[in-house]
Amino acid sequence: QLQLVESGGDLVQPGGSLRLSCAASGDTLDSYAIGWFRQAPGKAREGVAFIFVVLDRTYYIDSVKDRFFISRDNAKNTVYLQMNNLKPEDTAVYYCAAFRGTAMPLILSEYKYWGQGTQVTVSS
Repeated sequence: QLQLVESGGDLVQPGGSLRLSCAASGDTLDSYAIGWFRQAPGKAREGVAFIFVVLDRTYYIDSVKDRFFISRDNAKNTVYLQMNNLKPEDTAVYYCAAFRGTAMPLILSEYKYWGQGTQVTVSS
């Protein structure tokens, strides 16, 4: 059974950077698509960045494109989300989630395995 643990969330000023980590155990992440999702208070959970099995293709929503970068380190069985030029609207709990297979799902309900989340707060 795959288990995921996020870390790296913090309080950061606007314009700052953070790197979130999603560490896996119980299986190897190279067989999984990984999505980073976020949920702000009172809002629905949304997917922001994805990395897929085939050629490590990536996808970003428009609001984070060119600011957020997702990558995987198979040797460490970890996926990262580098977040640059953070804005107050990026404040949310960030979750990583995994989908086993070569498909490239963007829909929350397709992801079976979830971490517990890590809080990111962007504020001056």
